[in-house]
Amino acid sequence: MITLNRTPLYDAYAKYGAKTIDFGGWELPVQFSSIKEEHEAVRTIAGLFDVSHMGEIEVKGADSLAFLQEMMTNDVSLLKDGGAQYTAMCYENAGTVDDLLVYKKADNDYLLVVNASNIEKDYEWLVSHVKGNVTVTNISSEMGQLALQGPKAEEILQKLTSENLSEIKFFKFKENVNIDGIFALVSRTGYTGEDGFEIYCKSEDAPVLWDKLLEAGKEDGLKPCGLGARDTLRFEATLALYGQELTKDITPIEAGIGFAVKTNKEMPFMGKEVLKDQKENGASRKLVGIEMIDRGIPRSHYEVFVGDTKIGEVTSGTQSPTLKKNIGLALLNKEYTAIGTEVEVQIRNKKLKAVVVPIPFYKRSK
Repeated sequence: MITLNRTPLYDAYAKYGAKTIDFGGWELPVQFSSIKEEHEAVRTIAGLFDVSHMGEIEVKGADSLAFLQEMMTNDVSLLKDGGAQYTAMCYENAGTVDDLLVYKKADNDYLLVVNASNIEKDYEWLVSHVKGNVTVTNISSEMGQLALQGPKAEEILQKLTSENLSEIKFFKFKENVNIDGIFALVSRTGYTGEDGFEIYCKSEDAPVLWDKLLEAGKEDGLKPCGLGARDTLRFEATLALYGQELTKDITPIEAGIGFAVKTNKEMPFMGKEVLKDQKENGASRKLVGIEMIDRGIPRSHYEVFVGDTKIGEVTSGTQSPTLKKNIGLALLNKEYTAIGTEVEVQIRNKKLKAVVVPIPFYKRSK
């Protein structure tokens, strides 16, 4: 029998009515009330997610910047203290090891936030490439992480801290923020398409903080949310999910995150030559949005055709709770990626019509 990993918040799930599933070896809540209800709460009010399964890896030492420049596709030298950056790590062939966040705490002191299913792989990948004065430490088990997302996120969190949260701008963070007696690193990056915060605390503080936040947001309509809504929210906002839009066989350029690939930085980095060629000459495949014309929901790995020619496959798809449409993200051969191109998705034993549409599907009004 497989023993699933549990976050520090596992005991709180039952109290709030969570339905749990096996998510990449973790026993996590897929929903507390319903996916649609939780999705709606984040779009209109706020939702609270347990994301303590995510990984945290410290990189320290005099050569840490040079090391990260060699490992990351983005230009880490652009980061200032208190800044966060979205980036990817690639293999030499430009396939993706992981997509992640780099937080710069100080010169020679960085925190990497990686996907839960990739913690060990990422850690080993980093350690195996260390050069010079660099220390890499996996601190994932010491950390709890909560994500408070939605238009009222700032208002709710502000009730519990004297720190002026409006000073934490997008992709910035503050350390040692006192949240009703619990000290945490608070950042503002988001994975839902809405405004909001990630709160990193000691693992033992996470259950207390969870309760405090839900109590503070009760009168506003804050809801505990599971992975189901997290997936529909990030999907509508066209934010990549590792294992679907990004894999060891899909490059960051193909997946549409070329903005996180800086091939003009001087330092050579893993996959640079392939990525440079794809940036300059175009990749042979491209991630696009599709909307179903016929009735049917495009799901991950469903094949996409034009006539009898297979042109790619769906990476993610669902019935959008916000748009009330059946939509998907698909990695297609580039000659079929123009907006308005009609394609067919193989759903069970039928080919159903769809059309290429602009992405992101959803963008919040400022």
